[in-house]
Order: sequence, then C-alpha cells, then structure tokens
Amino acid sequence: MNAEEAMERLMEGNARFVKGDAKKYDFIARRKELLEGQHPFATILTCSDSRVRPEFIFDTNIGEIFNIETAGNVVDSVALGSIEYGVEHLNTPILMVLGHTKCGAVTACCQLEGELAGNLGEIMKKIKPAALKKNKEIDPAIEENMHCVKECMLQNSPVIKKFVDEGKVKVVLAKYLLETGEVKVLE
Repeated sequence: MNAEEAMERLMEGNARFVKGDAKKYDFIARRKELLEGQHPFATILTCSDSRVRPEFIFDTNIGEIFNIETAGNVVDSVALGSIEYGVEHLNTPILMVLGHTKCGAVTACCQLEGELAGNLGEIMKKIKPAALKKNKEIDPAIEENMHCVKECMLQNSPVIKKFVDEGKVKVVLAKYLLETGEVKVLE
C-alpha cells in the first residue's frame, strides 16, 4: 500500500465513524491472524487524550495502525524510536501527527503562568514555543504545535528524515474534531 492508498483508507474509515456506520470486526479471528506478526498501514502519533482513539476514529481493525501516544503529541527519544520502528521496520507509508480540538496539554500550556517542574514541566517546555508563537490562543497553538512536532521529528530523527526524503513515507498533519468526529487534514 502506498501513502495515497493509506490516506484514502484512513479517511474512508473516518467517514464511517462520523456517520456511526462502523464495520463489524471479528477480533477473535484477527488476533489469531496477528500471531504471525503485525503489518499496519499507518503510524500515527496522537495525543494520549482518552477521547482520541485512532483505531475507532479511522474505523480500523487491530493490527492496522501503529499508534504512539503522548500528551500534546510531544516527542522525545522514546517516542522518536517508536515512530522510527513504525516507519523503518513496519514500512508504514503514512506518518500522521494527529492533534485534536480542546487539547488539554496545549490548553494548559497556553494558560500557564510561569514554569512547571518535573516531567509535566518537560511536556510544557516542548509545547511552549507553539503557544508563544500563536499568542497563547489555544486553537492556533494546537495546529502550530503539530507543525513543531513535525519539524522536531525531521530534525531529530535521521531515520524519519531519510524515509521522507526518499519518498517512502509521507508525513501528514491532521486535526481530530471532538465536536463532530471528523478528521481534517492540514498538510
């Protein structure tokens, strides 16, 4: 499957999800099929928000999406390594950064006065440039954060950059609208 076909499949699944017309899956049979290994067609970096479940949003079966979840879609070396695995070893033609409306991490960063300590503070440090660039306006900061995450991936992962440059993977920025269930492709 190439990137265009993978995106078409994701968006067709999202259309079913929006309409409430999800496919019926035989999870027992699928679990048995997957004992031999996984062959997902997309790697998706999404927020760890419990309302954002790519398998449901894109109406896919188990084993079809390689999912990496972090608050605010931020990436560190562990997240980058996970993404590299999806791109290089699982050969997924799509790498999607899936942000969403009402993102708690970006909202918190936009409303934050001062700095937070600890690991939560590390997340805020990664989101802060997007929040400041968009004058702490939440919706524009959510989209800017996705752009920052894309640049961070390309700058900090020679593997991802190589696969993108060679045309083996396409990076897609998309925003999930909690209000409607629709996914809007931004880039």
